[in-house]
Amino acid sequence: MTIQWHPDALAEADAATEFYRAKRRGLAQRFLGGLEEALRRVEQHPHIYREIKPGIRKCRIKAFPYALVFRDGSTIEIVAVVHIRQEPGYWRGRI
Repeated sequence: MTIQWHPDALAEADAATEFYRAKRRGLAQRFLGGLEEALRRVEQHPHIYREIKPGIRKCRIKAFPYALVFRDGSTIEIVAVVHIRQEPGYWRGRI
């Protein structure tokens, strides 16, 4: 299955990576590894994740307070990379 990124979701992933890079050595690489692992899970089994709106699902990134919000269809669109404790629902204008 093909994965596409909303430009704002890419910017959020980059911002989170930079945050962790500044925090501690090696932490950014761990975050990116968790992000890649979450993408693989979503690509392999998109329908197992909780639907938070019709056609929109959320997958947690293990060991970090982030989740992928994605549109499930013939193509998977990553709508947002959200911090789960900040501004819930800010991304809804993207769908």
